[in-house]
Amino acid sequence: MFSEAALYRIGDLFGSRFYSDHQISPIGRGTTGRLQNFSLFIRQKRGIRQAHNPLSMVRPILLTLLGAAGLALLPSLSAGPFPQAGPTVPGATARLRGNQAAAPEKAPLAVKRAIWAANQLRDKPYRYGGGHRSFLDNGYDCSGTISYMLGGAGLIKSPMSSNEFRNFGESGPGKWITIYARNGHAFAMVAGLRLDTTPYRSYNDRWAPRWQANVRWPSGFTARHPTGL
Repeated sequence: MFSEAALYRIGDLFGSRFYSDHQISPIGRGTTGRLQNFSLFIRQKRGIRQAHNPLSMVRPILLTLLGAAGLALLPSLSAGPFPQAGPTVPGATARLRGNQAAAPEKAPLAVKRAIWAANQLRDKPYRYGGGHRSFLDNGYDCSGTISYMLGGAGLIKSPMSSNEFRNFGESGPGKWITIYARNGHAFAMVAGLRLDTTPYRSYNDRWAPRWQANVRWPSGFTARHPTGL
């Protein structure tokens, strides 16, 4: 249960709102006055003329309001760190815009969310083992990057290793998403763009989780794809 001090703090937050919304004449100043204003509003709504202890009336109302506020937060909490919207382009092929990708409008929503999620990593550095314990990390390696992308699409519930990706989903290339995995490395092709941590063109380039416009020859890799994609 809430202490009296906590209820007065909540009353300070809610009291000014009820005062401004319902134009109740103030009967006091500061935190106590606002809490009394809130109590007066409740009494007016219920037809009660007097209340000896405003906390006795405010307490159940505040508990109800806080409970409703908690329920209202549930959808945003379940959404996690992944974006639900992002840039799009007409057609069925993703396009690079600077260092982030625009998802094709004709792609399924899961594919769009995969692309928007991968865009979140465009400023993250490469770090071996990054993104393995959790989708949220300060750096990502190859399989951590692919895991984050698939997690954003709602296709996996926890990060996977490159070896585990060799048995992911269904065999062969997919229509929209293909994971290429071998012992020690994994990358993906998503709507025509490559998501990889190695630039492949030159080992002098910086390793990082990035979209790549060029195609990588998948010799030695096992091709897998999410079911239906």
